[in-house]
Amino acid sequence: MVAFTSIALATTTFLGLTAAAPHSKRDHPVIHRIYAGSTVENGGLHFEPQNLVAMTGEYVEVHFLAKNHTIVQSSFDKPCEPLADGAGFFSGFNFATSEGTIANGEAIKVFTFEVQNEDPIWFYCSQPNGEHCKAGMSGVINQNFNSDKTLAAYKEKAKTAVVQQPSPDFRKSQGGKIEPNYPL
Repeated sequence: MVAFTSIALATTTFLGLTAAAPHSKRDHPVIHRIYAGSTVENGGLHFEPQNLVAMTGEYVEVHFLAKNHTIVQSSFDKPCEPLADGAGFFSGFNFATSEGTIANGEAIKVFTFEVQNEDPIWFYCSQPNGEHCKAGMSGVINQNFNSDKTLAAYKEKAKTAVVQQPSPDFRKSQGGKIEPNYPL
């Protein structure tokens, strides 16, 4: 698996005109990619990267690999449980690779959301078949490295958590956009 941190939008000025260099077919200024799923390279149910740093206003684009995974925002104290009152993001089960893939085995759609602040954002996969969250499929954006609230501690708490869905409608998404997957 290729670890992918981010892509920055570059600009060029020529004869007083400013043109953006193409980085993808989206208009987001910085895009961080997270891959959701299992491959031989990443050793099982996994997000790659699991721990990422992103600035306010940057975007996270989640690419889904084999099977059918989700990404759900949670809190550190309640891993495998969506944020209360419908807050946070949820991709929904919209990315089954059985519905089509692009050349590298990724689903034909991605889930994209904007980072709203630089507080830690905890997330997990809510796939009940195999209890992916309890099996370690979780991660964090903007972990406070001076805190005892670490990704390792979150994963340890998840082992005994009850995996919950954000909505009875498994395809309903919130807090982001479902977009076509444009390969690099």
